[in-house]
Amino acid sequence: MKGLLLSGGMDSIALAWWLRPEQAITVDYGQLAAIAETRTSRQVCEELGIGHTVIDARCPELGSGDMAGGAPHQLAPVPEWWPFRNQLLATLAGMKAVQLGVTELIFGAVRGDGSHADGLPRFFEDLNRLMSGQEGGLNVTAPAIGMSTEELILKSKVPRSVLAWAHSCHTGELACGDCRGCYKNAEVIANVYGDL
Repeated sequence: MKGLLLSGGMDSIALAWWLRPEQAITVDYGQLAAIAETRTSRQVCEELGIGHTVIDARCPELGSGDMAGGAPHQLAPVPEWWPFRNQLLATLAGMKAVQLGVTELIFGAVRGDGSHADGLPRFFEDLNRLMSGQEGGLNVTAPAIGMSTEELILKSKVPRSVLAWAHSCHTGELACGDCRGCYKNAEVIANVYGDL
């Protein structure tokens, strides 16, 4: 059974539409946009008839930068960097995935996520080796890791009306229009649809 780590952003929505996993898991780890991400994820799952679980594991004191509402850590490669975020998400979602009978946990990573180490293909290869070798044999995949967000959207054929639900802002429940997530959203929409 396939399970998708669904953040409510453009990449994970496109993957949900394209791959139609049986389960989706959203993690509230204390990020400022958690309410909007959860609401969006719930809406996508209802539209597609996907089972949806929300994990409440808030730990905002461990965050950094835009996503945590503070200054970026000195090691931060980008303003929204949260230390070991994908590793944390994989562990929490993986724990629930095994309970649900999921055998493949899908991440919505794309080529542009390579600005931080846990967005690179090697990270997901290492993560898959680690998690698939443990009880439950959970495989971790990132099927869009070689694609841009634009390529993923076109491949998935996700309708614009569904993609419009995406919450990409890093700083809160409403789009600020001034963070890297909001910039990416506007740029992708312009590139794919030719307008803002």
